[in-house]
Amino acid sequence: MSLEKKVMSKKIPHHIAIILDGNGRWANKRGLPRTMGHRKGAENLRDTVISCSKLGIKALSVYAFSTENWNRPKDEVDYLMALPKEFEETYKGNFKEHNIRVIFSGRKDRFSKENLALINKIEQNTQDRTGMILNVCFDYGSHTEIISAMKDISELYKTGNIKLDDINVELVNSHLYTKDLPPLDLLIRTSGEQRISNFLLWQIAYSEFYFTKKYWPEFSEKELLKALNDFQNRTRRFGGIKVKK
Repeated sequence: MSLEKKVMSKKIPHHIAIILDGNGRWANKRGLPRTMGHRKGAENLRDTVISCSKLGIKALSVYAFSTENWNRPKDEVDYLMALPKEFEETYKGNFKEHNIRVIFSGRKDRFSKENLALINKIEQNTQDRTGMILNVCFDYGSHTEIISAMKDISELYKTGNIKLDDINVELVNSHLYTKDLPPLDLLIRTSGEQRISNFLLWQIAYSEFYFTKKYWPEFSEKELLKALNDFQNRTRRFGGIKVKK
C-alpha cells in the first residue's frame, strides 16, 4: 500500500499548522539570495495547500511572518511584504479551483494601505468558499493574540456584559484569531529547529508536534504524508490515560 493510501485509510486531522522555516538557509546552501528562498517557499506553500485540501484537511494555519520578523534586514522585509500580492496574482486561480477560503491572522496596524486593502480583498473574495480554510498568520505573534483577547474580555467584564465566572476556556477561544477554526491537531516545523517561536501557544495545548530537518522549500507532499502518518500512529490522551479493553 502506498503511503498516500495508508494515510487516507486512517483518520485525517482536521486542523494542522506549519512553521515555514528554513527559506533563507535553503537559499544560502545554493549560493542564492535569501529572497529566492522566500520565493521558492511561496511556491511550495501553494503546492502544500492544494495537497492538504485534496487530503481532506479542513484547516491549515501557516506561520508566514512573525511580529519579530520586522527586525530582519530591510530588503528582506520589503520582499516579504510584497509576497501577498505576488501570491494572490499567481495562485488565486489554484485556490478558486479547489474551493479554498483564505483568512489572515495577526496584527493589521503595521501594513501599508495597499497590503491591508489586498488582505481584505482576498478574505472577502473567498469568504463564501466551503472547502479548506488557509489561515495565513502574517505579522502574527501568540503573545499579541492572547493579550488582545484578554483586553477584549476585560472590556466585556468592565462594561458588565460578563461575570468573572464566565471567563473560561471557551470564552478565551472565542476571542482568538482562530475562533472559527477546528482545534489544532498537529504542529509541523521544518528546518530542524525544535521550538515553537511564539506560534499558537494557546492552541497547541494538546496538539501533537512533528519536527523535520527538511527546509521549507524542500518539504514535499511525501514529507507531508510522512508527518501525517507519524501523527496517525500516536495515541492522543488529552491529559487522560488509554484504557485497555
